[in-house]
Amino acid sequence: MYKYTDNTQSNFLYFNQPIGLHMNPENRWVKMADAIPWEIFEKKYSRLFKGKNGRVAKPLRLALGSLIIQTKYQYSDRELVEQLTENPYYQYFIGLPGYQEEPPIDASTLVLFRKRLKMDIILEANEYMLDAVKEKQSSDKKDDDHTNPPSGGGCDGQDTKQEHSPENKGTMMLDATCAPSNIRYPQDFSLLNEAREKLETIIIRFCKAYGLSRPRMYRRVARKNYLALAKAKKRSTKKIRATIRKQLAFIRRDIGYLENFMQDGYAPTSKEIPLLLTIYKLYEQQQYMYQNKTHSVDNRIVSIAQPWIRPIVRGKTKSPVEFGAKFDLSIDDNGFGRIEKISYDAYNESTVLKEAAERFRERTGHYPERILADQIYRTRENRKYCKMHGIRLSGPKLGRPSLEKQSVKEKKQEYQDNTDRIEVERAFSLSKRCYGMGLIKTKLYDTTLTSIALSVFVTNLFKIQSQILFTLLWLLELLTHESADFEPETV
Repeated sequence: MYKYTDNTQSNFLYFNQPIGLHMNPENRWVKMADAIPWEIFEKKYSRLFKGKNGRVAKPLRLALGSLIIQTKYQYSDRELVEQLTENPYYQYFIGLPGYQEEPPIDASTLVLFRKRLKMDIILEANEYMLDAVKEKQSSDKKDDDHTNPPSGGGCDGQDTKQEHSPENKGTMMLDATCAPSNIRYPQDFSLLNEAREKLETIIIRFCKAYGLSRPRMYRRVARKNYLALAKAKKRSTKKIRATIRKQLAFIRRDIGYLENFMQDGYAPTSKEIPLLLTIYKLYEQQQYMYQNKTHSVDNRIVSIAQPWIRPIVRGKTKSPVEFGAKFDLSIDDNGFGRIEKISYDAYNESTVLKEAAERFRERTGHYPERILADQIYRTRENRKYCKMHGIRLSGPKLGRPSLEKQSVKEKKQEYQDNTDRIEVERAFSLSKRCYGMGLIKTKLYDTTLTSIALSVFVTNLFKIQSQILFTLLWLLELLTHESADFEPETV
């Protein structure tokens, strides 16, 4: 159930400050809270709640504001609750009517916020915010150009043609990256040992719950076999395969015990069913890789707790393989990012370019003039598509290098494209270093996608704030210089 109510604090003056507490109205959190259209987001958020019975849900400003603060400073759930309790600016930002000493929420509520504010909602809010910024920039530009004479009122065929098929404008930068999850490095023998321990826990639970005799599982022998390899300084291939073979045998025995229990009519709990399915699939994959002496298999499980995570080969020097979600990010002329596609499963990145260009046309009414993309997007189909719509795709042509030397114009154009494309790499670096995309710490499938979308959303949010602050400082400096020019000279 959700009950929409207007915010009790319409501005900073209505925030109830206790005696002796003086808050600065120029604080960045106060300005950001006043700049975000909470009322519009609140109305769209209320549509998610269909029922009219039950406990009233928390307001959107409290939920989204708390997640924005957490994404900015990478607080844990418990630390965020402490910060919200101690900081009055945070309390104003999340929409409290006044400063209070009691915690506004508990740590477990943040998990519900991340489940409810799914990736699609965050992306929609990000799109609305960027559209609002674009409209404001266009209105400011019209106000600056109000002295220009209007164009002729005649409407000839050429103007009609341009109205139906406008020229390409703007630049779109596109690149793919990985948002790594906070998991242990997936070694085969370590995954098998973890699966064996979980199976043993389930077997013990069966025996205690139904009064069954505990079967012989050789737990100490299996643990000793695992530690002999885990603590070894040098791990030979022969020793690794021997450990994997023994761990597979222990798991096979435990699975047999559980199958016998279930044949007798004893059922696992609802939480144990998905865990058992994951372990069964892990056992099949490891058995296949052991028998075929390979280290790759389709949809390989690298984490038992998060079986949807996949290994992604990025080819970087520091970490050639990363484990997490792969997504494509586009950057517009103003440096704001949009997630074009995100998934834990493998997909063809070259098809993303067409979808991103079509969404660019839907937003702006025209195709981009140029697309600065990595080599993975420069396929024949994408080049044909860009040529058909008058888009210049960066990068060299396909085929063998030409024997003719590049002209000065082509070299200058290639250098400019490479220089401009640095912006998308800078956006990745900023989101990973400062806004939590470098290590996703959430555990559930939906909450991990929400964390990635929040990282892009908060990056754009603070970038907008920094641009506004830069504009104000520039205007202040300009006014200072102009006033200094009109000061009378002293004799």
